[in-house]
Amino acid sequence: MLLIAAITIILAFAFTFTNGFQDSATVAATFIASGSATPQQGITLVACMNFVGALLGGSAVAFTLSGLIVMQSGELLLQVLLAAILAAAAWNIGSWYFGFPASSTHAIIGGLIGAGIMAAGTGSISWGITELLAPPYEITGLVRVMLFLVLSILLGVVGGYLMRKCTRVAFRNAKRTINRSIIRINWLATAGMAFFNGSNNAQKQLGIIALVLLAAGESVAIEVPFWTRAACALLLALGTVSGGWRVMKTIGSKIFSIKPVHAMDSQISSGITLALSTLAGAPVSTTHIITMSVIGVGAAENSRDVRWQVGKELLISMVVTIPSTIILSGILVVLIQLF
Repeated sequence: MLLIAAITIILAFAFTFTNGFQDSATVAATFIASGSATPQQGITLVACMNFVGALLGGSAVAFTLSGLIVMQSGELLLQVLLAAILAAAAWNIGSWYFGFPASSTHAIIGGLIGAGIMAAGTGSISWGITELLAPPYEITGLVRVMLFLVLSILLGVVGGYLMRKCTRVAFRNAKRTINRSIIRINWLATAGMAFFNGSNNAQKQLGIIALVLLAAGESVAIEVPFWTRAACALLLALGTVSGGWRVMKTIGSKIFSIKPVHAMDSQISSGITLALSTLAGAPVSTTHIITMSVIGVGAAENSRDVRWQVGKELLISMVVTIPSTIILSGILVVLIQLF
C-alpha cells in the first residue's frame, strides 16, 4: 500500500510540473504577446509569483477537491487516486503537445469521478445534488465545483468585455505615451494573477496528496504538510519556466492581435476572477478564464477581428475534457486492479 501511495504522490508532483507549462503558461500569454515584457521577463515573473502563490495561498481549494471523494481510507482509495492522477497527467501532456489549451482542473475532476465510479460505484462521489434539493439547500460537492467552473468562465468573458468597454472610454483622448503607464500596470496585474494562479493550481495536487496520506495511514485527518506545499510550489515554478510555448501562442496571438491595453483588460478581469475563486475555495481553470477573457476583450474591441474558430475549439475542449478523463481513469483503475 505504501508503494502505491509513493507512486501516486510522485505522479501528483509530476502533474504539478505539467500544470506549470499548461495552465500557468497562459498567465504570461497576453503579457508577452502585447510587448509588455520579453518572453524571458514574462516567464520569470510568472514563475516566481506562481511559487509564492503556491507557498502562501492557503488550502481552501485543496479541501474542496479532496471532499469530492467519499470513500473509506485504504488501498482502494489509493488505486482511485492513482488512476485519476494518471488520466489527468496523460490529458495534460497530450493537450500540451497539440497546443490545445485544455484545463488541468477539468482533467483532474474527470479523473476522480471516473476512477471513483468504476472502483466503488456512484456512491463514492460527493455529487451535492441531495444537499442542493433538500434543506438546508447547501451548494456542495460536485455541484459546487461545476457551478464555480461555469461562473468563472462567464466572469472571464463578461469581465474582459466590460473592461475593454470601460478603458476605451477612459483612454479615448489619451496620448500614445499612456502605453508606458499601461505596461507598468500590466506588470502588477500579471504578478497578482500569477500569485492566485499558483495558489489555485497547486492546491489541486495538494488535495490529492492529502487524500493519499490519509488513505495510506500516514495522517489521521486531511491536512496539507508544509513539505508537500513547498515541493508543489517549486515544481509549478519549474514547469512554468520549462514549457508552455505552444499553448501561449494560441492564446497570445491566434485569437486576435493583442496590444498592451488589451493585455491589461484581460489580466485585471482574469486576476479578479481567479482571486475570488481561490478565496472561495473553488478549483477553477486558469486556461479557460484567461482565454475567455481575451475573447471578451477582442469582442469589445472589434468582433470582426476575433478568430472565432479558436474560440469554438476552446469550447469543444471545455466540453470533452471531463467525459474523456472519466473514461480514461475508469479504464486505468481497472488495469491498476488487475496488476
